[in-house]
Amino acid sequence: MDGAHAVTACRACGGTLGAVFCDLGVMPVANAYVRPEHAARREPAYPLRAVVCDACRLVQLDTVVDETGIFTDYAYFSSASSTWIEHAARYCAAITRRLGLHAGSFVVEVASNDGYLLRNFVAAGIPCLGIEPAANVAAAAQAAGIPTQARFFGRAAAADILAERGGRPADLVIGNNVLAHVPDLDDFIGGLALLAGATGVVNIESPHLLALVDGVQFDTIYHEHYAYWSLLSVERALGRHGLLLHDIEHLPTHGGSLRIHAAARAREPGAALVALRAEEARRGLDHDAFYRGFDARAAEVVAGLRAWLAEGRQAGRRIAAYGAAAKGNTLLNAAGVTAADLLAVADLSPAKQGRLLPGSHVPVVTPQALLALQPDDILILPWNIAGEVSRQLRGAGFAGRLATAVPRIAYHDGAAA
Repeated sequence: MDGAHAVTACRACGGTLGAVFCDLGVMPVANAYVRPEHAARREPAYPLRAVVCDACRLVQLDTVVDETGIFTDYAYFSSASSTWIEHAARYCAAITRRLGLHAGSFVVEVASNDGYLLRNFVAAGIPCLGIEPAANVAAAAQAAGIPTQARFFGRAAAADILAERGGRPADLVIGNNVLAHVPDLDDFIGGLALLAGATGVVNIESPHLLALVDGVQFDTIYHEHYAYWSLLSVERALGRHGLLLHDIEHLPTHGGSLRIHAAARAREPGAALVALRAEEARRGLDHDAFYRGFDARAAEVVAGLRAWLAEGRQAGRRIAAYGAAAKGNTLLNAAGVTAADLLAVADLSPAKQGRLLPGSHVPVVTPQALLALQPDDILILPWNIAGEVSRQLRGAGFAGRLATAVPRIAYHDGAAA
């Protein structure tokens, strides 16, 4: 990790950064998992504070950690979640019908991870290309037969792809759950517009700021997420590059996301887009009052988790966690949780197993190893896939309590309170 720098102006529009949305203090990078032999080393830690642009209302971190250090060797593999694989398959089938994609079409996904999504286009015989900055993740996609370039995306990458295609734009450019991870928004969105050209469609999936606020999802704030998008802010950001929204879809993923459909050519706006514009206006997203008070609500969630852990310890309960997710690291570090509080955390990803969580240093183990520790309670950190995790653990014979902590302590799958 080469370091970090303070942000003094909005990275989308250059406006003044104003109201504080959420201040989580100083934390290590959420996906910087620690090797056990390095446990005694001091971990780099950086301010984690989200503020609001006075002009375009983009919520963003005011300290940016170098993206090369974060994303060049990445620990997140999308294929580790069956829920996510199924979501991607449904999307590919739907967008293929909607756009009439065929063997003569061309699809590009930026931040394509391990090919979890593009493999659906490969199977359908639709030409495609993934752009993935994490070399280790891109290698997994390539090994699976998914055409993938290991590089960061921006205007230069878009220009290279166009040159290889004789200037023909892509029919579909996909950017799912990447917009939050982009430090240079001008270059990235400019690349999307360039690659789609006058005829292509841009699809972006991103967690919705309204869902984050309503669900007190402060744990989705971490250094890998540079920005947090409302419809208002994303429409303004895309519009500066000539991309006009014509429809949106509401998705349950990541606690509530938007799928945005945009293109260079103006189209009649869909009913869902018109309705959400009105909803955000009614909620006051263009005014500071909407953003104030979230910090206090986040503090209540943290206090609730601390109280639950304390009560469990006093009752002699053995508590573990499931899912070495970035959001879980924000939650645990905000609550000051350590390896003395949790037996271990299980994760399906071999890239995380055998490591320690950043900050808390809770050991990451396989699900089988976690169950062998015979915990009484398991705290599910990736609450967005709590149903999937609950089914896995019940199927493996776990009979104790399964809980999530956001937006409050709740029990799952019939576990007794």
